Amino acid sequence: MKFLLSCILSFITLTLSAQSLTVRGKITDHKGQPIPFASIYEKNTTIGTSANSEGEYSLKLSAGKHDLYYRAIGYRQEIKEIDLKTNYNLDVSLAEAVFELADVVVKAGDVDPAYEVIRNAIRKRKAHLREADEYSTDVYIKGMQKMLAAPKKFLGKNIDDLGKEIGLDSNRTGIFYLSESESRLSYKQPGSYHEEMISSKVSGSNRSFSFNRASEININFYENIITMEGISNRPFISPISENALFYYDYKLIGTSMENGELVNKIELIPKRGADPVFRGNIYIIEDSWRIHSSDLMITKQANINFVDTLNIRQQYIPVSSRVWLPSSMRYDFTGGFFGFRFGGYYLALYKNYDLNPGLSNKDFVEVLKITREVNKKDSAYWTQARPVPLTEEERKDYEKKAVLALKRESKPYLDSLDKVHNKFKPVQFIVGSGYSPRNRFKKEYYTFSSLINSVFYNTVEGFGINYQATYSKRLDSLTNKFVNFAGKVRYGFSSEKLYGSVSGNIPVKDATLSIGLGSDVLDLNNQGSISQLGNSINSLLYERNLLKLYEKKFVSATMSQRFGGFMGSVSTEWANRVSLQNTSDYTIRDLKSRAFTSNNPLESILANGPLFPENQSFKLSFRGTYDFSNKYATYPSGKIHQPSKYPRLGVTYTTALEGIFGSDVSYDLLSVDLTKSDIKLGMYGQFKFWVGAGQFLNNNNVYFPDYKHFVGNLSLSYIPKINNFLFLDFYKNSTADKFAEAHLEHNFSGFITNKLPLIRKLKLKEVVGFNYLATSALKNYNEVYFGLEYLTFRVMYGMAYDNGRQVDKGVRIAYGF
Repeated sequence: MKFLLSCILSFITLTLSAQSLTVRGKITDHKGQPIPFASIYEKNTTIGTSANSEGEYSLKLSAGKHDLYYRAIGYRQEIKEIDLKTNYNLDVSLAEAVFELADVVVKAGDVDPAYEVIRNAIRKRKAHLREADEYSTDVYIKGMQKMLAAPKKFLGKNIDDLGKEIGLDSNRTGIFYLSESESRLSYKQPGSYHEEMISSKVSGSNRSFSFNRASEININFYENIITMEGISNRPFISPISENALFYYDYKLIGTSMENGELVNKIELIPKRGADPVFRGNIYIIEDSWRIHSSDLMITKQANINFVDTLNIRQQYIPVSSRVWLPSSMRYDFTGGFFGFRFGGYYLALYKNYDLNPGLSNKDFVEVLKITREVNKKDSAYWTQARPVPLTEEERKDYEKKAVLALKRESKPYLDSLDKVHNKFKPVQFIVGSGYSPRNRFKKEYYTFSSLINSVFYNTVEGFGINYQATYSKRLDSLTNKFVNFAGKVRYGFSSEKLYGSVSGNIPVKDATLSIGLGSDVLDLNNQGSISQLGNSINSLLYERNLLKLYEKKFVSATMSQRFGGFMGSVSTEWANRVSLQNTSDYTIRDLKSRAFTSNNPLESILANGPLFPENQSFKLSFRGTYDFSNKYATYPSGKIHQPSKYPRLGVTYTTALEGIFGSDVSYDLLSVDLTKSDIKLGMYGQFKFWVGAGQFLNNNNVYFPDYKHFVGNLSLSYIPKINNFLFLDFYKNSTADKFAEAHLEHNFSGFITNKLPLIRKLKLKEVVGFNYLATSALKNYNEVYFGLEYLTFRVMYGMAYDNGRQVDKGVRIAYGF
C-alpha cells in the first residue's frame, strides 16, 4: 500500500510540475502608458515572450517558482519573483533607464569616450560573431501591415471596391496583411541555416503560407556589412564593422547597470547623410564589449526603397556564460507612393536555444522546409501556442477575414466577380490590352490579344495581322501547375499568305512537355533581334527594315525536368524552311538618303537572290545546366533549388540528321557557357558575367537558320541581357564555324553617384560593361559601355570596335527589364 501511495504521490507531483500555467498582464511606463513589444523572459533560461503593440503579454510556464526579467530598450529592467500555482495576472511598470555620464567631462577637441568603447567592440567583433559554433532555436514571427491612407481611384481602378475585397474599412484604411508563423531554426558556422516551419497562419486565407522566414529576418551587427535585399541596392555598414569609423561619429549618452554589468549607450551619427548607415543608439556591455541591444533607424536619406523609415530594435540574452544570442528582433516601417500610405511591423521571438544540437553538414542541404500541413492548425492551436497576445484590432481582423475567405472560395462569389471582370469592352479590345475572360471557380483563364498589338508591317508581308489567343487551367493551387495552350493566326496582305500554329505546355509529373505545330513567319536570328512593333516603326517612319524573315512549317516537342542541381531538356523538331523576298516598299516617310534593304541579310556578301533554297530539317537538341549546388528549399509546391556561389555551367548539343523524314540538313553543334549574375562585391556593388564558346563539329549541310546567332541591336532602345550586344548587327556575324563570346557587367549600386545631390535623390546606379565576340566571320569584335540606371530605366553610352577600329558609338536606352 505504501508503494502504491508513493507512486500516486509521485504521479501527482510530476503532473503538477509539468502543468502549463499562464502569467499574463500589461507592461506600462510610469505614466501608465503601454510599452509596446517589451520583452519578458525567465532568468537563466531562454524561455520568454514579448508584449504586443498595446503592452499586453502572456507567458506559459510550469508550476513553481520563477524569476522573470521585464525589459524594454530605454527602460530599466525589472525582476519579478513569482510562485506559480495557478494562472496569474501580473502588471508591471518600467521606469525610464537613467544613463549617467558620471564624472566624465568631454572638452572641445577631446575624443568622446564612446570611441574607446566602439574600438573595443570592433576588436571583439569576430570573436562574438563566431562564439556559437552551432545552435537551434524556436522562432515565432508575426507580421502586420496596415493601409493608413489611400486614394479613391488609382489607374482607373476603384480602390473602394478593392478595399472591400481585402478587408479595408470605408475610409480605405485597416490591416491588409497579418500573419504568424512558428519555426525551428538551426545554424552552423560559417553561415549555414536550416529552417523548418511548424505552423503558419495568414489572415483572410485558408490556403496561403506565411512569407515569414526566420533565416532572413535576423540582422547580425557583428557582420561587417548588412545586406537588406529589396530595401536597398547597397549593403549597410555595421556600427562596429572594421571600417565603421570612416562612416560614423559616436557620442556616449551615458552608462547604466543591469544584472551587475555596465551598459554603454552610444549614439550613432552618420558622417555623410547619404551613406548606407544606421542612425540611433547601440548598447555595448563594458569589458565583454558585446552588443546588449540596439535601437536603430534607416531613412530615405540613405536611398532606401519602398519605405520612408525603417526602425530596427534588437535585444540579446545570455544563452550560456560565454554566448549571447538574439531574444527578439523587431522592424517597424512606414512608407507611401502615389497617394497610398502604409505602415506595419515584423516581430521575431527566439526561445529554447540549444547550443549543442549535434548538427552535421548534411542537415543543411535542405535550407527550408514547409509542408502542406503547416497551415492546417486551427484557432484552438493558435490560442495555446501564440506567445504574443493579439490586439483587439488583430483579433477582429482574423474573425472578419475568416468569413471573407470562405466567401471568396464560394462559386456564387467567384461567379459574381467574373461577371464584372468578363464584361467585353470594345475600346480595350481594339486599342488596349485585349480581352481576358476567366472562370475562377474552374480555374480557367483566356486571353485574346488586342487588335492594335496584332497589326504589323514589314517589307516581306506588307501590312498584316498576327493574332494570338491563349487558354490556361490551373491544375493544382499548391504546386501551381498549369496546362497552357496558345493558338496564332498570321496573314500578310501584300504576300497574301496565311499561317497558323498551336503550342502548349503540359505538366507530366515533375517534368514539362512543350509541343508546337503549324506554320509561321519567323526571324532568321533564332536568338531574337527586334520586336514586331519596333520593326514596324522603323520600317514605316525611318525606312529601315531591320527584321529579316523566313517561312517555316514545323512540328516540335520538348521535355524538360530538374534533377537536383541539374536542369535538363531534350527537344526534337522537323521543319520545312523557305527563304522569303520583299513584296512591299511602302513607307510613311520616304527618305531620299535611305532605301529598304533586301530580306537577304548577306546580300552584300552573296549574289542577289534567296538566302537559302527550300529545305527540310530534322534536329535533336540536348541542353543541360548544373548549378554546383545541392541545396534546396522544400515548399508545398515542390523543391526549389538554391543558387550556388559558383557559376552555372551549361552545355548544349544539337545534331541535324540527314535523310530522316526527308531532312536535307547535316551538322553537329556543341557549345558550353558559364554564367553568374549575383556576385556581390560589398560596397562596390554587384558583378555579373556570361561567357560562352562553341564549334560546329561538322557542317556538312547547314543553312542560315541553323547558324549560331548572337543577340545584337541596331535601334535606339534595347532589352538589357547579360549576353546582349549594344551595336552588333543582327545577322552579319552569324557563323557555322567556331565562336566565343564574353559579357561582363558591373553595377555600382550608387557607390559613386551618391556624391551628386540630384543623383542621390533619384537613387541612380552606375553600370559599366564589356562585350566581346570572336567568330570565323568577325575575328575580333568588342564593345565598352557605361551609363546610369534608375528603377527599370537605363541609359547607356557605348563604343564598338572591329579588330581595333571603331565602327559605332552612341546612346542606347532600355526600359522595363
